[in-house]
Amino acid sequence: MTSVPLSAESAVDEATYRRRVRAWTLYDWANSAFATTILAAVLPTYYSQVAGATLPSANIATAYWSLTLSFSLLLSAIISPILGTVSDIIRGKKAFLSIFVTIGIIATGLMVLVDTGDWILASILMVFGRFGFTGSIVFYDALLPHVAKPEEQDSVSARGFAMGYLGGGLLLAINIAMIFALPGTWGPRLSFLSVAIWWLIFTIPLLRDVPEPPAATEKIKNWVSAIVPSLRRMRDTLREIRHYRELFKYLIAFLIYNDAIGTIIGLAVIYGAELGFGTIELILALLLVQFVGIPYSLIFGRLPNDQDPRRPLYLAFVLYNLIALPLFGLTLSRALPADVSGARQPSYESIDTFFGTGTYPADQGVFGGTWNEIIVPTNQTGTDQEVLYLVSQDPAARFDFPLNGQNIDIFYASGPTYGNFNVLVNEVPLLDEDGLPVILEGFNETERYGNVLEISLAEPGQYTVSLIGTGSGGIAISEVQIAEPVRENSLPLIFALLLGVQVIGVAFTFVFGRFFAPLANTLNTKRSIVVALVLYTAIAIWGFFVDTTVEFWFLAWMIAIVQGGSQALSRSLFSAMSPTLKSGEFFGLYGVMEKFSSVIGPLIFAFAATQLGSSRPAILSLILFFIIGGFLLLRVNVEEGIRVAQAEDAAVIKAATS
Repeated sequence: MTSVPLSAESAVDEATYRRRVRAWTLYDWANSAFATTILAAVLPTYYSQVAGATLPSANIATAYWSLTLSFSLLLSAIISPILGTVSDIIRGKKAFLSIFVTIGIIATGLMVLVDTGDWILASILMVFGRFGFTGSIVFYDALLPHVAKPEEQDSVSARGFAMGYLGGGLLLAINIAMIFALPGTWGPRLSFLSVAIWWLIFTIPLLRDVPEPPAATEKIKNWVSAIVPSLRRMRDTLREIRHYRELFKYLIAFLIYNDAIGTIIGLAVIYGAELGFGTIELILALLLVQFVGIPYSLIFGRLPNDQDPRRPLYLAFVLYNLIALPLFGLTLSRALPADVSGARQPSYESIDTFFGTGTYPADQGVFGGTWNEIIVPTNQTGTDQEVLYLVSQDPAARFDFPLNGQNIDIFYASGPTYGNFNVLVNEVPLLDEDGLPVILEGFNETERYGNVLEISLAEPGQYTVSLIGTGSGGIAISEVQIAEPVRENSLPLIFALLLGVQVIGVAFTFVFGRFFAPLANTLNTKRSIVVALVLYTAIAIWGFFVDTTVEFWFLAWMIAIVQGGSQALSRSLFSAMSPTLKSGEFFGLYGVMEKFSSVIGPLIFAFAATQLGSSRPAILSLILFFIIGGFLLLRVNVEEGIRVAQAEDAAVIKAATS
């Protein structure tokens, strides 16, 4: 990639240059804490179970959460391109970044106030937090061509993603420990506060060490007076989009293939849960991707660098994993014992009066006391169908359910007329991990449907689970689910096997890496992204068939290989084909495309889950996104796109100085 110098600021000594690059990449470390703890791991569950505890159902809480995310993204999509263009006209990229960062940090810090029932406050703070986070990324990305040398934009962008993986993963691990260690809701709430503090501290180097880039014009000093010219320039850019033909072609390709990438990132944990993998397995797999993604982001960032003599080794290692991970994963899933590999066990069968795996309406149980039926409408259940509940207002009511299994979920309603019920197994009180009796807590200030009492028994077998009133109120039950047998596995052994595969890969690379030199010499940024899309295609195919823990973890490692690198190279390629003096405007557009690219994939997943009964077909459909996106990407003339961007920069400089 080549460019023309745009200002005297680009002529700095090497030490200053490296300090600016470190400060820029450190912001990825700073903001990724929001992405991992707030967006991915903690706040979604906290919103449903705590902040939205007073909503009519968990489904409605999920719907409100989705609306909150959609509104925050829409708000960012509308305002980011406008302010991005304003920041080009005046010296304002760092100023706007600091404004968005401040909004995001304050909103995130105030989440420490969110407690039971505070879903409105949580939604408001989430909108502002996501708005600040998303808006700051636009201006952060727009600083890339002003910070990194043209020939180092790939590697610098990749370093940013690597720093993000490390920072986000470290704080997430700390937050998970806090959640388990602190009582009540203090673990999640202090985790939210820690994200704000982390974000603030590690943003300081960027604000201190990275200079404000030059403006497209020095004639307009006030950002308010720049809005009208900015809107005019955006209009002209959209009218003349054919002038940026190659960049526009790239954006279409990016929109398509990034939709599939975003779907895998956003729904991998949900997909794993649907397949029956446990919460601990999924959380650790998420952390695995975070930390393993660090070195691989750096590797992918160096693939296009024709000055790096180790490039054939990097390519050999990536292609080795493309073959080795599925090969070893599939082989081990069949060779290892089921209690090591995490293979699915046969479903529990119904035996005599004991129910096996399945979902049963509450009227299949045995009742004591007086019970009535009520039908809860869809606007209260948050589903597309009415739900039948069996209700008793008798404080001494009793409900017994015989099962053949190990894990059972009892769906019930809570409200002001309901009370607490003791939980017994074979007439013996069930105890929790601390040795205290398990209680179904039915009292709530407002009516809420779809609550779940999760009961885990020590061993599979035939049991009778009983709910017996304590005299404090009634009870309402809709259905009982007996889960599939628990997958048993050895995560330490699986992780050791993964490391063993990588050790073999290192040996393979050093022995055969030189034979990959002819292929490595053909790589540029565009073709390196295509390599990532080939790996993603393999991920989608394998994901359709995966059904053991060992496969899921090997698949997670494969995702970690390409996740950061593909995004980093996509960002740097867009930067290379965008006019540097219009980086705010164009990265605002890039941000919009990035957000809209996360729409179609989740819709396909929703359709598959509701209409086909499984998300597996949706995983397979992602192959088409990668193939079409990769095909369109190969048709982009990157050199022509760079030439147009440089010519545009020269024209802007000439107009500004005339």
